[in-house]
Amino acid sequence: MQYTPLNLPPCPEIELRPSPDTPPGEPQLYDPLRRKWLVITPEEWVRQHFVNYLIKFKGYPRELIANEISLKLNGTSRRCDTVVFSRTLQPLAVVEYKAPSVAITQKVFDQIARYNIVMQAPCLIVSNGLRHFCCRFDKAKGTYTFLREVPDYELIRSWCD
Repeated sequence: MQYTPLNLPPCPEIELRPSPDTPPGEPQLYDPLRRKWLVITPEEWVRQHFVNYLIKFKGYPRELIANEISLKLNGTSRRCDTVVFSRTLQPLAVVEYKAPSVAITQKVFDQIARYNIVMQAPCLIVSNGLRHFCCRFDKAKGTYTFLREVPDYELIRSWCD
């Protein structure tokens, strides 16, 4: 299987194994946050690398990051790709991933903004592994401000103090 090189640091910690349920040559990867083996999709490849980036390079505590968080929005079930929490389990960041072949468009931002109606996190991040966008949500004003880079965990945490 050929993986798109990403605009993220290498992640040698990704564990791969042959899949017992798919044809040879289609391995699975281990998601340490969900503690299970998964089929490698382009989006999952981005997620594993991005979570690694948050932990190793931005100081996000592994134990405060969760993948595939369910929420109810207008009576329908949805899932946030990744949510980062404070030590008091307040959502701090919501992350949405797309495959590298998927352009980051207004539609993607609309999706994550809808999720944030429920989550009320001060930071929203969208990545396709090649391009990463981050914005700060000002709850009092109801506005979003785009940031130049993904902030460190401690900075996001300070936005809630």
